Amino acid sequence: MTLARQLVTRLTERGETIAAAESLTAGLVCVTLTDVPGASAVVRGGLVVYATELKARLAGVDSRLLAEHGAVHPEVAAQLAEGARERCGATWGLGLTGVAGPDPQDGVVPGTVHIGLAGAGVRDVRTHWFEGDRALVRTESVRAALLLLGEHLA
Repeated sequence: MTLARQLVTRLTERGETIAAAESLTAGLVCVTLTDVPGASAVVRGGLVVYATELKARLAGVDSRLLAEHGAVHPEVAAQLAEGARERCGATWGLGLTGVAGPDPQDGVVPGTVHIGLAGAGVRDVRTHWFEGDRALVRTESVRAALLLLGEHLA
């Protein structure tokens, strides 16, 4: 059973839902989850917030945080997760921000990824450094986000 299928099954069993606010993955978390039959019972939706100003406008990330630290920061990932959860009315929210490459962004090296998870009483952020091309960084980011969710559903 794939990781996405396991998560959809687990969320369904628990009567819980998920939403995501995605920057570097541009919707791949939601695509991965909704490839699973029955995902409509648990996937509330997602926000593709590729542009920095949309992180604030659509997901509610603090604009001062973005101005001071840029879009690729652990606290941005946490606020993206909280924003996805609140705006989509989900039990869980995932937030992903990072640099897929090939060039650095605001001095942040390619492969740097921050993933946030928000739930009732839960606020977890993980930082990863993935090596490889854009496709690999994005794929590994999705996998890491799903693993993070899985840890909290175990």
